[in-house]
Amino acid sequence: MLRIEGLNAYYGNIQAIENVSIHVPRGKLVSIIGANGAGKSTLLKSVSGLIRKKNGCIRYKENDISSVPADRIVSLGISLVPEGRQLFVHLTVEDNLRLGAYHYYKDGTRSVVGENIRRAYQMFPILEKRSRQIAGTLSGGEQQMLSISRAFMARPELILLDEPSMGIAPLVVREIFNVVKILNDSGTTVLLVEQNAKAALKIAHYAYVLESGKVVLEGLPRELLNNPKVKEVYLGG
Repeated sequence: MLRIEGLNAYYGNIQAIENVSIHVPRGKLVSIIGANGAGKSTLLKSVSGLIRKKNGCIRYKENDISSVPADRIVSLGISLVPEGRQLFVHLTVEDNLRLGAYHYYKDGTRSVVGENIRRAYQMFPILEKRSRQIAGTLSGGEQQMLSISRAFMARPELILLDEPSMGIAPLVVREIFNVVKILNDSGTTVLLVEQNAKAALKIAHYAYVLESGKVVLEGLPRELLNNPKVKEVYLGG
């Protein structure tokens, strides 16, 4: 479904991604693990059209989307759950969800928005209880649930998750990863980037290790879990 070939991406004159090639097959969950500053977020922003200074090829359903703007990327069926949630913190939970479905309002198919909200509340029932609450007053875990649900409102075929476990209690992390697994099992393709290597590898079909903007390892999760370098650097020995 998604194939990245020889991607280089830059912030100004600083190269953040160097010659990265990654394949995300339809219906699979692919994890990218790496330390802070490895280039994981840059990779997802490049796919999402948020970083324009890049070269190489990004193919989605065999179409080159390397130069497609971010709003068009969403309408093609790709949604990003950004690092740090980036919610509209002064709006309610439900308002945030409706903004995630903005393209349905643009193309005249707003009738599906209510159904999408209902499904979002099924994923995370606590959000229905908080539907009228201001997003900025939610706990960190609830905000992450809302960020994932907002991305889901566009009914993406491919969802990009950027560090969903960051700053969240372990019990909530497990709940969020369970929902991600359920989404994937229901047919949504997932590209997940995470510092929590053990959690990311546990639910993945395939994984890559990113260091200093380069892919240094790749393989099946069980292979990486048993790799001495991965054990030492990412799994605490």
